[in-house]
Amino acid sequence: MTSTAESGAALGPVPDGFDRAEVEQFLYREARYADEADYDAWEALWTDDALYWVPVSSTDDPLRQMSVIYDNRSRISTRLNQLRTGKRYAQAPKSNLRRLVSNIEFLGGTANSDGGADLEVGANFLLLESRARGTHLWGGRVTYRLRHKDGALRLAYKKVVLVDDDRPIPTMGFLI
Repeated sequence: MTSTAESGAALGPVPDGFDRAEVEQFLYREARYADEADYDAWEALWTDDALYWVPVSSTDDPLRQMSVIYDNRSRISTRLNQLRTGKRYAQAPKSNLRRLVSNIEFLGGTANSDGGADLEVGANFLLLESRARGTHLWGGRVTYRLRHKDGALRLAYKKVVLVDDDRPIPTMGFLI
């Protein structure tokens, strides 16, 4: 079965070498690192050509429409450095976070900059944010592109489409 990638290009078959259990454990670990503010471990998951994208609405063109987050690898590092200072107003005090990742699907393969193929994975998530101003539920669909690099899985792409992306978004000063 062929699916459509974020860029509009058709995805190829699921690339060889991606084990479902390994992929699921990687996604759960990525979520835990974000929830527990383990910024060093979370940053180490990304490839050098990574892209982290949270659109304002369900768009496929971040260059023509506004995004909540549209970070390349350098900007990911800058965002994490801001969080590491502990002085980021939106996270003072820091939110307590826990997310669930479910409905994990292998969507297909897409060529990568290393000349190989990334695995595109889709999943649903529900995130509970608790802080002094109250609790908030964030939910949506995540598209990941995973790559084998130096014997381990790495995150080359993460797009988070929020369920309520058509409404005003409260302050989001954490990793979604």
